Amino acid sequence: MLYDTVADWRGAAHKRVLLFGMSGLGKTRLASLLRETGDWFHYSVDYRIGTRYMGEHIADLFKREAMQVPVLRELLMSDSISIESKIRFHNLAPLSTYLGKPGDPAKGGLPFDEYMRRQEEHRAAEIAAMQDTARFIERGEAIYGYPHFICDSSGSFCEVVDPWDPEDPLLRQLEESLLLVWIEGTEAHTEALIRRFDRAPKPMYYQPEFLRERWAAYLAETGLAEDRVDPDAFVRWAYAQALAHRAPRYRALAARGVTVQADEVARVADAADFEALIARALETRGE
Repeated sequence: MLYDTVADWRGAAHKRVLLFGMSGLGKTRLASLLRETGDWFHYSVDYRIGTRYMGEHIADLFKREAMQVPVLRELLMSDSISIESKIRFHNLAPLSTYLGKPGDPAKGGLPFDEYMRRQEEHRAAEIAAMQDTARFIERGEAIYGYPHFICDSSGSFCEVVDPWDPEDPLLRQLEESLLLVWIEGTEAHTEALIRRFDRAPKPMYYQPEFLRERWAAYLAETGLAEDRVDPDAFVRWAYAQALAHRAPRYRALAARGVTVQADEVARVADAADFEALIARALETRGE
């Protein structure tokens, strides 16, 4: 690991951390809190995906929709208006909208093949965004003078690497530059996330094998044709299974770094709290 001991961590002039875990457990809140101190560069992988690697896809989707409205079509064709997404660290709605959900087009669903094509675009974009991390560590210090760096990874980080492969090229690259920190939730957190998702289901990235299996199982269980599936009903049905699928992957990744509890993360109020949290995790690692 980048920091093998508490002394290594405490004495490091440049602290570099990658946060990972289920979406909704505090990665972005914690990264934003550290950014506001003025000493930490906040690298949001989802933001990088949605701007650098998926931005053109997202804007093209919005333009195709606008071209169906005569007045907007005329303005676009005369280059009188521009259409772009406004992704922010705390608002990834344009990316979610582009990913979409499979099912009945009358309910906003996508044909399954198109849905899978966009999933593949996201997979490639997430890998590329993670590979950019080392470059942003250098940029954060060289351009802006930030001594410390925090990578706010996507909830699907565990899906685009092989946590059990010690030679996984992306993981090896990341381990050379950052300390991997898993934010672990309890069963109560998982239940709360499922309830929240049930109220407002949103698109997610899934491994293609998992997604194809779940789609086939849902069609068999409901007896519905692909174009009759309620998109929200399907993603609600798949969500808890996706969390269960990711759990062992997160745990395997944690063996390559340290683990902190979501409740502990929620109590972090400043950089000193965060540094103490990581010190405790290093001290108790392997117990």
